[in-house]
Amino acid sequence: MGKTNGHAQIPDFAKAQEIDAYRQMLLIRRFEEKAGQLYGMGFIGGFCHLYIGQEAVVVGMQMALKQGDQVITGYRDHGHMLACGMEAKGVMAELTGRRDGYSRGKGGSMHMFSVERGFFGGHGIVAGQVPLGTGLAFANKYRGNDNVCLAYFGDGASNQGQIYEAFNMAKLWHLPVIYVIENNKYGMGTSVERASSTTHLHQRGRSFDIPGEEVDGMDVRAVKAAADRAVGLARKGEGPYILEMQTYRYRGHSMSDPAKYRTREEVDKVRNENDPIELVRKRLLEHGYASEDELKKMDGDIRHVVNDAAEFAQANPEPDVSELYTDVTVSA
Repeated sequence: MGKTNGHAQIPDFAKAQEIDAYRQMLLIRRFEEKAGQLYGMGFIGGFCHLYIGQEAVVVGMQMALKQGDQVITGYRDHGHMLACGMEAKGVMAELTGRRDGYSRGKGGSMHMFSVERGFFGGHGIVAGQVPLGTGLAFANKYRGNDNVCLAYFGDGASNQGQIYEAFNMAKLWHLPVIYVIENNKYGMGTSVERASSTTHLHQRGRSFDIPGEEVDGMDVRAVKAAADRAVGLARKGEGPYILEMQTYRYRGHSMSDPAKYRTREEVDKVRNENDPIELVRKRLLEHGYASEDELKKMDGDIRHVVNDAAEFAQANPEPDVSELYTDVTVSA
């Protein structure tokens, strides 16, 4: 068994789980690094919010899902897309506004979808995705299936009013929705302590009788264990549930944010002591699950995938002008 997180013993991962988690998190990390480079070169325009540092959250949560479950999130969304199985080429092409992007070049960083992969966006309105995720969960209950929706939002969004309207309906109807709060400590440039009168965000559902727990969002094993508990309850009709992931973003709020509101020492401390990818890497080596050479090869293979995606995205044509008129309305 692994460590405890204050709620229950955290099971160790088997070899295959550790390797899969490492690969998935590293793909997200390398993809986001490349996206940052392309933004700096002018290939990506508009807003671009990177997920670097938070990879364990979405990878651990995804490990608890099955086919048919849904994911919806805000605008820091590239990691969620990749974890859901969306292809790096299609995601990168959308970032650069190209024809073969997931939203045909019209959505950009904040607005892309894949119904086939159970990913329902990418939403630019702060907390706007939370009522939508609650609606997806309502559809699951209405249809009588056992699918679960994960509705992600951040510490900044946790103070928005529509979240509490959604909480009320979700509990009233016992909807199969897990509210995943990615508490990366800063809503744009304001620390959670300065913005929130109460900072134990997993307790925000108390007045609606929604249970919640705080999770080490830098340990993919802790995330997976918490996800299993919450998703299991939701599948049995005992939702909703709140999971507050204690995590951290290394970069600014968006690519235009120099992040001068925190010290370099603060960021370096997290990187050096609690990086989610490095924690898995150390376990892989300590348990003999992989050698240094094998991990280097994996990194090389992932860099190749990401570089291919970047080249594809830069070479892919821009959408035709006629695309302005598609996907605007839907015929019944």
